[in-house]
Amino acid sequence: MDKAIALILAGGRGDRLSILSEERAKPAVVFAGKYRIIDFALSNCVHSGIQKVALLTQYRPRSLNEHIGIGRPWDLDRMGGGIFLLQPYTGRLSSDWYKNTADAVHQNLSFVEESRADLVLVLAGDHIYSMRYDAMLAFHRAHGADCTVGVVEVPTKEASRYGVLTLGQEGKVVRFTEKPAHPESGTVSMGIYVFTRDALMRELERDAADPNSTHDFGTDILPGMVDRCPVYGYQFSGYWRDVGTVQSYWEANMDLVADMPQLNLYDRDHPVLTRVQSRPAAKTGPSAQITRSLVGDGCIINGVVRNSILSPGVYVEEDAVVEDSVVFDDCFIGRWARVHYSILDKEVTVGQEAVVGWGEDFTPNEEEPDRLNTGITLVGKRATVPPRTKVGRNCKVYPGTRASASAFASEEVHSGKVVGTPLP
Repeated sequence: MDKAIALILAGGRGDRLSILSEERAKPAVVFAGKYRIIDFALSNCVHSGIQKVALLTQYRPRSLNEHIGIGRPWDLDRMGGGIFLLQPYTGRLSSDWYKNTADAVHQNLSFVEESRADLVLVLAGDHIYSMRYDAMLAFHRAHGADCTVGVVEVPTKEASRYGVLTLGQEGKVVRFTEKPAHPESGTVSMGIYVFTRDALMRELERDAADPNSTHDFGTDILPGMVDRCPVYGYQFSGYWRDVGTVQSYWEANMDLVADMPQLNLYDRDHPVLTRVQSRPAAKTGPSAQITRSLVGDGCIINGVVRNSILSPGVYVEEDAVVEDSVVFDDCFIGRWARVHYSILDKEVTVGQEAVVGWGEDFTPNEEEPDRLNTGITLVGKRATVPPRTKVGRNCKVYPGTRASASAFASEEVHSGKVVGTPLP
């Protein structure tokens, strides 16, 4: 069997996640009340027998670095192989900030060479799925491919967000078009690529020498390879979600509270591995009501929680209601408060009788109309919503915003409005 290593692209800023990625890289965003998004790619690698994994980080890496540590939760704290955190560095003529996905890998080709791997798995670090890569590696070898692309089927109307492929006999890629305005099909790239080492090095050197390239795998590398060498598509039929937007992130969380979710987090043969917090078990009071929800360790629930995801340490006081929402670690929901169709980042305080996600007005957000327009309201890390304040739909409360007269000028924040200012 050929030796394989994995490179996980984890340096993206994730602007489409708005303030959720204000202080952290997108792969470090909390998911499913227990995990970080990066945990899924890492767990897939471990379960597939890949023991040498590199994370290519750049944007605000501290939270991600702290989460990964030395790789112990994924059994990657080992002498041979293990986890490697690769960030941009100076010291050679061609080193610089990563310009794009292909450039990030190109700047770390020495890591690929020194690994002596035959196959290189290049992964996006911001997708939610459970997959055995060893089957894809076997497909790649059996077809004599230079590159194999993981593909899934999505509704054609959504395919413009992805790289769209046309497949011929035995899955050979006939055409690859990155984010076409009018896609012809819903066969799209998962952002998972297997390369033979020599092909990867050859194509990245070619790309680096092209002054007109954007140095992106989807835009530049793959379309060119289709015309020059054997590229195949590997069909994946399991659950897969790109959580790059606020709406898709919320939907992927909500998928988990279904009676029989497509993504089985309770699969003992393929568990999602993560850094575990030392918290006591969740506790419910005499008036608590919890339905179709995930509730993390250390939560204390005295109110009502419906169709929601609560991360560890959330406190819901009596007569408070949390519904259709995602709540990060250590948030406090005061008595008689209501949180509906919202996402609260870590350590948010919602005062007594306050409402987050209020009214029937769905005016898009004034700062991000293309990203916050489906009704979801975001409250940033360590922000405080004052008692009796009503925050409408598609609103954005910046991280660290306090319950001051200047931040909340009135007790009503109308839909689409922004409260507070960005962190310096």
